[in-house]
Amino acid sequence: MARKQPSQGTPATAVLAAAGVPFVPHPYSHDPAAASYGLEAAEVLGIDPARVFKTLMVDVDGRLAVGVVPVSGNLDLKAMAAALGGKKAAMADPATAERRTGYVLGGISPLGQRQPSPTVVDETALALATILVSGGRRGLDIELSPAELIRLTGARTARIGTGGG
Repeated sequence: MARKQPSQGTPATAVLAAAGVPFVPHPYSHDPAAASYGLEAAEVLGIDPARVFKTLMVDVDGRLAVGVVPVSGNLDLKAMAAALGGKKAAMADPATAERRTGYVLGGISPLGQRQPSPTVVDETALALATILVSGGRRGLDIELSPAELIRLTGARTARIGTGGG
């Protein structure tokens, strides 16, 4: 895998470069009219949606957390809460998610967030050699080993996705 290219630098790619983690940037031309950022990336890049993961900010019992699930499915909020030892989870307010991470919606990466949050990666990622996650801006996904993503984010794994994964 290649290292980041300077023109594509984001906090996420900077974290990977600093850690010496191999990754492949996958830039693409983002369509602002796309209904789903993650499905758009999978389609434009020609990659199985089960390998492209979306990063979702959730509120678990009043604390922000990150769920990383395949774009081909959805986040199971009850499973997300349980994975973090909580009782109830809800999607975080979009403005709160942007402030917390330093990224815009559709470009929120699990890596290089302004304020890191507890992270849970759907366990289906473990069966894959590499996965793609947002690279920190709309129109950039990064491909890396799920083990490296888990290591760098301090994530735990659990079955938090529904459908498609």
